[in-house]
Amino acid sequence: MITLHTKSEVSQQVRRWRQEGLRVGFVPTMGALHEGHLSLMRLAARHADRVVVSIFVNPTQFGPNEDFARYPRDSEADLAKCRSVGVAAVFLPSVEEIYPADATVIVDENQLSRGLCGASRPGHFRGVLTVVTKLLHIVSPDVAVFGRKDAQQLALIQRMVRDLDFPVTILPGPIVRESDGLALSSRNRYLSPTEREEALTLSRTLQYAAQAYQDGERDAVRLRSELCRRFAEAPGVSIEYVEIVDAVTLAPAATLQKGTLIALAARVGKTRLIDNLLLEI
Repeated sequence: MITLHTKSEVSQQVRRWRQEGLRVGFVPTMGALHEGHLSLMRLAARHADRVVVSIFVNPTQFGPNEDFARYPRDSEADLAKCRSVGVAAVFLPSVEEIYPADATVIVDENQLSRGLCGASRPGHFRGVLTVVTKLLHIVSPDVAVFGRKDAQQLALIQRMVRDLDFPVTILPGPIVRESDGLALSSRNRYLSPTEREEALTLSRTLQYAAQAYQDGERDAVRLRSELCRRFAEAPGVSIEYVEIVDAVTLAPAATLQKGTLIALAARVGKTRLIDNLLLEI
């Protein structure tokens, strides 16, 4: 595995692979890697000959009162994890390498980004789409893998790739959970033991929704009301939103069906967590 720090190093390496007729897969991350990230790397490896991982804590997607300064960083541990799953190259750029001091161009979206997390994190998805655009241009992969846990982010990137004709295939990776159901997240390490138990409210709420759907519930408004009630009664959890939407358009859904997304966001202590369920059965 090689470690690259500049855009030109990445471009040159990918060019060499292409000259050998190899397909390139890409997994962008912000580090603090866990098994969820590694599952995305394994998925990329099934669709490409060489996998590139970027590790970059992107400042433009954090708001002024968010956790950019304290976001967990451990490059050595991250590199060891990438090596363990056969990653070919890791891109570890500085902020200055990604963002010139006089940069003035951003990538924005004005429909799918308005609700869900976008409603409470203004500017967040501008930062996400801008950095993803830059990374896709730098790496120029055949396939790029993004996790379903950030469902709104995934939908926005898929729409951006479609609308702006990026020559890349976007592969969604499934949510990876702990044995008790908690969705893996780099921010889980912020949780105290008590808060971690309280955080299970998110996955348990989704488990209830899945069972309700299996039992024949199809009224999205009625189910959302019940999910909000359950959230409100949970100790230690401050609900930000419970929404039931179409997974592609993110428009509110009136009926539960295949392709409906149930998305949650809440604060447990000072930690903001998200989770979701995609109805597929």
